[in-house]
Amino acid sequence: MKKILNTDKAPKPIGPYNQAVIFNGVMFVSGQIAIDPTSGELVVGDIKKETAVVLNNIEAILDSAGCTFKNVLKSSVFVKDINDFAAINEVYSQYFTEDFPARELVQVAALPKNVNVEISVIVGLNGF
Repeated sequence: MKKILNTDKAPKPIGPYNQAVIFNGVMFVSGQIAIDPTSGELVVGDIKKETAVVLNNIEAILDSAGCTFKNVLKSSVFVKDINDFAAINEVYSQYFTEDFPARELVQVAALPKNVNVEISVIVGLNGF
């Protein structure tokens, strides 16, 4: 049975989806962009700051499920400019510090609301 998860500590979805769906011990977190959950405003212009807001939003969703970044099995990172790879990794490594998840980072033509980075994660809720 699937369970829907939404928290006020992360931005409300901007379309017909939920922040996360839990099914069979796995949580699928929808792609997050740099929207400040308090003001609803976009945070763009500095890729490091934008990435930190995205990861803070993911952290709020993880926390609402009783998880941390250590529970993340896989992350998908979508960027408008592959040249931001190193800057994104610099911020990313402050959140993922050990037992790193599987990951891809790909350049795309465009992202919602013209942001520069979007990240989604798949999370294991059960022990191994």
